[in-house]
Amino acid sequence: MAQDALVLNAPLRNPELGDCHATMERRADGALMVRNTRPLDPYPEKLTQRLEHWAKVAPDRIWLAARENGAWRTITYAQALATTRRIAAALIARGLSAERPLMILSGNDLDHAMMGMGALYAGCAYAPVSPAYSLVSSDHGKLKYIIDLMTPGMIFIADGAPFARAIENAAPADVELVVVKNPPTGRRPVTLFADLVNTPDTPAVDAAHDAVGPDTIAKFLFTSGSTGMPKAVINTQLMLCSNMAMTSAHFEFMLTTPPVTLDWSPWNHTAGGNHDFNLFLYNGGTFYVDDGKPAPGAIEATVRNLRDISPTWYFNVPKGYAALVPYLQQDEELCRSFFKNLKLLWYAGAGMAQHIWDALDELSVRTTGERIMVLTGLGSTETAPFALGANQTMHGAGNIGVPARGCELKLVPADGKWEARVRGPHITPGYWRQPDLTQKAFDEEGFYKLGDALRFVDETDVNRGFLFDGRIAEDFKLNTGTWVLVGPMRAAFIDHCAPYVQDVVIAGIDQDYIGALIFPDLDACRALTGDSALSLADAAAHPAVRAHFAALLQSFAKKSTGSSTRIARAILLEQGPSIDKSEMTDKGSINQRAVLGNRAHLVEQLYASEVAPGVLTAG
Repeated sequence: MAQDALVLNAPLRNPELGDCHATMERRADGALMVRNTRPLDPYPEKLTQRLEHWAKVAPDRIWLAARENGAWRTITYAQALATTRRIAAALIARGLSAERPLMILSGNDLDHAMMGMGALYAGCAYAPVSPAYSLVSSDHGKLKYIIDLMTPGMIFIADGAPFARAIENAAPADVELVVVKNPPTGRRPVTLFADLVNTPDTPAVDAAHDAVGPDTIAKFLFTSGSTGMPKAVINTQLMLCSNMAMTSAHFEFMLTTPPVTLDWSPWNHTAGGNHDFNLFLYNGGTFYVDDGKPAPGAIEATVRNLRDISPTWYFNVPKGYAALVPYLQQDEELCRSFFKNLKLLWYAGAGMAQHIWDALDELSVRTTGERIMVLTGLGSTETAPFALGANQTMHGAGNIGVPARGCELKLVPADGKWEARVRGPHITPGYWRQPDLTQKAFDEEGFYKLGDALRFVDETDVNRGFLFDGRIAEDFKLNTGTWVLVGPMRAAFIDHCAPYVQDVVIAGIDQDYIGALIFPDLDACRALTGDSALSLADAAAHPAVRAHFAALLQSFAKKSTGSSTRIARAILLEQGPSIDKSEMTDKGSINQRAVLGNRAHLVEQLYASEVAPGVLTAG
């Protein structure tokens, strides 16, 4: 208790965030309109103007760095601009455009970054694609779909060897392939990156760059595919630049002090490729590419990198923080390196479990004597992504804050909840070559329909912020007519069962009670049993694991307030989610609908009149 009080009463390190206040009005149709009280500051008409600015103002400052052969390879702003222009010259000479864009299949690295910047500078657009569609998928179905949709004029991969099968199965033979190393044998045309990057700079580069404007398509980012095949979200220069003005105004300290970060989040997603990557370019910061990930066998690389790099701003998904915390708890030197310069911890992608939040608070106070603010926001691929954000006045688990400057939030009443819709210069004009889906995504006033529900922290004060209240499409009714709010229930169950649940799928539409299909956390189950070689199937059947989950299910039921919050039966899944069957997106999100459909026989067992042998009950 003494330690808890010490942490609670510790001073808060000033994150130096911008003003974040909103006003709200109720319309005659019942909708609520929420707007930030501060106007959006001016912003450039194209993102590459920020590269030109920093190349002139701070030419020798490191912009990007990544480990290669154990050492950090760096690129300064001046070097980046020169490389960008040469790549742009190569892309212009090949006639690339939004109709024939550059497609990038490999993950985050410096050459990927330079290829993308070259496409932005030339105005020809590029499309970073999840490496999982090439390396994890067994049938390359989503990769084939994306290539057919986009008709790329060039494909880039860092290493031809691991991508050879995907290229052979999915890439048209006449599309030029650019590789850094290990070009596939027997394929033409193939160009080495070293040759491409030596293309002479010409006056055509300036002409092409001058023609780039706010409406120019900068890139295509693909939705996660959680409800089917990925959609290609159009990202214009207007979207990217206005969103960076919104984000930078929120993280005000970046406007005066060049920020530093270490970041692993994939550039084929809007969080990593737009929010994080662009934020450091926009503000002249230094971005260290993390070759680690929040997964066993990969988090160790992140830990090694954090011994070298002391970030001022750090982003991760909750799972990433959960993976990092044990290392911080065991290593005071690592803690000092991590916390000494931190202004802010930012998370997204899922709710933060309370025990992880508490651990971060305790570690920062133990190390620095101060609490480091832990905050989040809300956005989507279609919003570039920053739409709502919390500041120090909205501290608390799950508080996503209020609309960013320049963003209008409309809350529409829907079955007792508030459906969120947004409008502003940062919103996509639509989905590439899919006008029917574009039309469905917007309402009659041009607001993009997020598909999320929000609820007030305090209905009497909008400036207390909002909480995520689930996905509108996921919620369902029991046969009693009682609504089950899947998002909050899923988060509450995962938090209650931490660290033993990787994810959970909620069932029960038109049934008497709620059932659940549980993906156990294999590492936690191995620790519980003492068997480090335990498979997922063995864990689901292990007596100690089953007994522990039975107890967790019963204790969760005791906390429930009624049938809409009580999980009556559950099954521990013996197989993980499949990316090919659309059960899991490449970023690890679970498609509830796909899991329930693909495992219908297990759902039937949850609702059988007699309890099946593999089913756990809440008693």
